[in-house]
Amino acid sequence: MAAHLRGSENGIVESMKTSIVLSTQPSTFSALAFKGNLPENLVKIKALGFDAVELAVRDPDQLDLHLLRSVLEQKGLPVSAIATGQAYVEEHLSLTDPQREIRQRALQRLKSHAALAERFKALVIVGLMRGRREAAIGFETVQSWLVDALKECASAYEETRFALEPINRYETNLVNDVQSGLELLERVGKRNVGLLLDTFHMNIEEPSITESIKTAKGRLFHFHVADSNRWCPGAGHIDFPTILDTLEKTGYTGYVSAEILPLPDPDSAAKRTIEYLRRL
Repeated sequence: MAAHLRGSENGIVESMKTSIVLSTQPSTFSALAFKGNLPENLVKIKALGFDAVELAVRDPDQLDLHLLRSVLEQKGLPVSAIATGQAYVEEHLSLTDPQREIRQRALQRLKSHAALAERFKALVIVGLMRGRREAAIGFETVQSWLVDALKECASAYEETRFALEPINRYETNLVNDVQSGLELLERVGKRNVGLLLDTFHMNIEEPSITESIKTAKGRLFHFHVADSNRWCPGAGHIDFPTILDTLEKTGYTGYVSAEILPLPDPDSAAKRTIEYLRRL
């Protein structure tokens, strides 16, 4: 696989669509290669050779959509996905909050993310915004809140895809691995709701990353790469050649998007990511 079309040794043309996360608004979330300065950072992302940008958005209503669309169109840079987690990190909006009012605010915010994604023909990531289960509330109750919210959004935006991300146990106690993610998708019962898999989280939770990728075949909408230390791919011990080969063999045709720490600095992290992926 490579960032652009190329010929392999056996003559087969292979491709991989690459993307990297850019935060559109101020955030305390650390795993963001680029934050703010939209025109400047979008130019950098395009110049480095990424095929698209994944936009992390806290509140779509606070975006300068005219500026954003103008720069994206000028650079010919598609949007791979709209990430929603900052609504949880910065505002504590959760689809499973014990307070009904907060759940409703989170649901409306997710719908506004979906409307934004619809504009850019991108998918919507449901990561930290799904929240966590409080000890006083039963598992089935929390699951039903999440299922109902995803059903409502998926029905309201049938042409938009929603990608639920299994996240490691240290960040949430709700949907930590591929199996629990697939079980929840079955309850939602919407074909426009699938999974996002992230190598950083999978390295913690999955007995075998490659087997879990195979298990998710057909329901995998988006794929995040970060190494075991959440630095750029190649900076830790995750076996990316085998993982990306497995991903390709499942028939996955979506984006491989870098959600990484901006270390040692944002530009170096992004440059090392695209260079590493090209070498594969």
